[in-house]
Amino acid sequence: MATLNGRPVTPDALLTLTLTNYGHFTSMRVDDQRVRGLGLHLERLVRDCRTVMGTELDPEKVRAYVRRTASDLTGSFVVRVTVFDPAVEVGRPDKADHPGVLVTVRPAGSLPMPPLRVKSVRYERDVPAVKHTGLFGALHARRSALLDGYDDALFIGPDNRVSEGATWNVGFIDANGVVWPEADALPGVTMALLQRSGKHRTVPVTLAEARGMHAAFATNTTIGVRALSAVDDMPMTTEHPVLNQLREAYLAVPGERL
Repeated sequence: MATLNGRPVTPDALLTLTLTNYGHFTSMRVDDQRVRGLGLHLERLVRDCRTVMGTELDPEKVRAYVRRTASDLTGSFVVRVTVFDPAVEVGRPDKADHPGVLVTVRPAGSLPMPPLRVKSVRYERDVPAVKHTGLFGALHARRSALLDGYDDALFIGPDNRVSEGATWNVGFIDANGVVWPEADALPGVTMALLQRSGKHRTVPVTLAEARGMHAAFATNTTIGVRALSAVDDMPMTTEHPVLNQLREAYLAVPGERL
């Protein structure tokens, strides 16, 4: 199911996105027509549109497009809103200033999801503060991890600091509570919601320090709070009480109606 600016999308309308891949997006888990952090998702789209296209995006128009596409659906599903200019040419990204809003829907998995074994990979996303459509590097790192028998990739910067996962934020638990790595990474909506639930710290975390934490978890809108069972060859506990507290805090966040 897909619409562009509220109308059924045609293959030709997607050619620009396919061939240039210049745009940005957000993904939202919808449960019974409600979204945790809906306002934050809309703020992200507006903020990133200024960065990527240098123009303003009307959040209420985006919300109306999402309603038009998904208002008849029940249960849980994931809505992705991708913003791109259908008329832009690869040689003139400076002309990408007429944002189109593509809304797509896919099934949502059940929560909580099983733990992840992750492989550390040297990588930093381009323009890491933006949730953009340039996913090749991240997916190539994920492929490398999968081929080596892991479930996903954990990104490590040139300074040996942990930053984020391929499509998720990462958090850790030590003797003093929840630790978020201080690094260039996507400011995740689910991470922001969890940070409201208690006293969390944001500090630099090296790979060696990450491997020595009491527990670790991945988080984004589709997975909630997902434990990491290993970082490289270092096993991590998946039954820490703070993990349960974080899951409960996330599920307790009231959803905003689409």
